[in-house]
Amino acid sequence: MRRASLALIVALLASNSPAAAQHAQDLTVPSLTLTNEQVLAGSAADGTPVVLTGRLRLPRTTPPFPVVVLMHGSGGPDSGPVARWEWVLRPLGIATFSLDSFTARGVLDHASDPSQLGSLTRIYDAYRAVDILAADPRIDPQRIALMGFSMGGIATLYGAMTRFQRSFGPERGRIVAYLAFYPLCNYEFVDELDVADAPIREYHGGADDYAPPEPCRAYVGRLAAAGHDAVMTEYPGVLHQFDGRDDGDWTDPTAPTSRNCRRVERDGLLLNAATGRPFSYDDACVEYGPGGGYDADATAKAEASVTALLEEVFALP
Repeated sequence: MRRASLALIVALLASNSPAAAQHAQDLTVPSLTLTNEQVLAGSAADGTPVVLTGRLRLPRTTPPFPVVVLMHGSGGPDSGPVARWEWVLRPLGIATFSLDSFTARGVLDHASDPSQLGSLTRIYDAYRAVDILAADPRIDPQRIALMGFSMGGIATLYGAMTRFQRSFGPERGRIVAYLAFYPLCNYEFVDELDVADAPIREYHGGADDYAPPEPCRAYVGRLAAAGHDAVMTEYPGVLHQFDGRDDGDWTDPTAPTSRNCRRVERDGLLLNAATGRPFSYDDACVEYGPGGGYDADATAKAEASVTALLEEVFALP
C-alpha cells in the first residue's frame, strides 16, 4: 500500500499553516492518481504522486472545530454547491475544507470528458484530506464528515465501503458521516453492503436526468435493509445540482451521461453489464445533453436535514 506518511503530512501542515486565528487558507494534500482498477484492487503501488490543494475555512468560534470535507462535482472546486455549503456550514461552528481534485492533475473540463479521471480515485483523495485535517491542531480529528456532489458524491457514498477504508483509509481521524448529493449509483461493487458504522445520507432530485435517482434508491434501500443507518431523501420534480447557483435551469449538450448504463465489478474490472466488456464512454448506453437547475425549496429542506444530522454527530451546542 502506498500512501503519504504521517511525517510528510506533519511537515506539509507546518509549511502550510500560519497563525491559528486565520479564518481561510489553502492547504496542500499529498495524494495519488489511481485508475478505477487500482482502487478496486486495493493497491496504490503504481499510483502517480500528485499534490492537491484545498481551501480551509474556519468558523469564528473556538477550536478545535468539526470539519466537513467538500468534494466538488465535474464542474470543479468553484462550482455552486461547494460555495453554498461553505456559507451554510461555517455559521454553525463547522469548518469546511473544499478539496480540489482537478487543478493539480490538469483536468480542465471533466464534464465533457469524464475519462480524464476515474471517480474512484477521489475516494483516495478524500481519505488523504482527512489525514491532513486530523493532523491540524485546529481541527477535532474525531469530528470529520465527507460531503460530495455528483462525481464527488460518488466518492462520498462509496467512500463509506469498508474494503476501500481497509486498503486506503485515513491513518488518523474519524469520519462520522457521509453526505452524498445526487451521485451516480449505477454500480454494483463487491462487498458494497459492508460499510462504515456511520450515518449515510443521500439527497437526490426526482427528475434528475444526469444521475437518475432510481439506482440510488435501490442501493440505499439495500444498505438500510442490511441494518445500516442509510437514508435517501428524494425531492419530486427536482433536477440535478438543485443546490447550485440560482441561475435557472441548464442543459450541457457536450456532457456525456452514463444514466442508462449499469456497471458491475467482476475480476477487478468495471464491466458494462449489457455487454460484459469493460465500461467505456464510447458504449452505446452513453447519452449526451443532461441538465440541471436550482430549486430553492429542495435546497432549504436539504440544508435543514444536513444541519440536524451534523448537529447530532458533531454534538454541536
